[in-house]
Amino acid sequence: MAGQTKILLVDDHQLIIEGILSFLKKIDGLEIETANSCDEAFSKIKSSLHTNPFHIVFTDLSFDNQNRNVTLDDGESLIKTIQKEAIPIKIGVITGHSETNRVFNVIHNLNPSAYILKGNCSVDELTFAIQKMLKDEVYYTHEIHQKLLKRALVEIQMDDVAVQILKELPKHAKISNLEGLVKKSDGSILKVRSIESKLSKLRTDLQANNNTDLVLKAKELGIID
Repeated sequence: MAGQTKILLVDDHQLIIEGILSFLKKIDGLEIETANSCDEAFSKIKSSLHTNPFHIVFTDLSFDNQNRNVTLDDGESLIKTIQKEAIPIKIGVITGHSETNRVFNVIHNLNPSAYILKGNCSVDELTFAIQKMLKDEVYYTHEIHQKLLKRALVEIQMDDVAVQILKELPKHAKISNLEGLVKKSDGSILKVRSIESKLSKLRTDLQANNNTDLVLKAKELGIID
């Protein structure tokens, strides 16, 4: 990696910081600092902006702020504040959060340059991610990429009727109770047989064992709340 790249690593667990630091220190050309809170991180980013600015910040998403009075209480708040102030720094997420809905919302709403899972973090992965980020490219760890791909494929197959059925299903003991509640785009009511046929297709598409499993998978993918 040509030149010196200044990186800020933000996490409230010292053991995690030390683990990731042990990887980063094996990569040539890095100047690394750490912060244990998002407030501290933002202060460091701002104070160094006109002297020796950071090129990259890697932050976790969740922080334990029980014993602190904080302004920025999580990684998402930190990212939003950096973006709101248009600070020229590449933003990467290193976290344990792999829930599809959380991942999708973070990437869709905040558009970080990298999303890496702590459990899969390695020298090679961090080296590759940093190289991509410095070239204005995006890097998502393989598991995250697969989750986003699956979410996109499911969304292509999902229509308004399917979403209605999935939302109503947990509220009723019998599928027959959904007749009259689920409507097509023209306002006509979907009959029980059509609802059952749609459910069968959804179970196949989402690889669900039964309707309960189907609803759980739809929630995990962020299709319904």
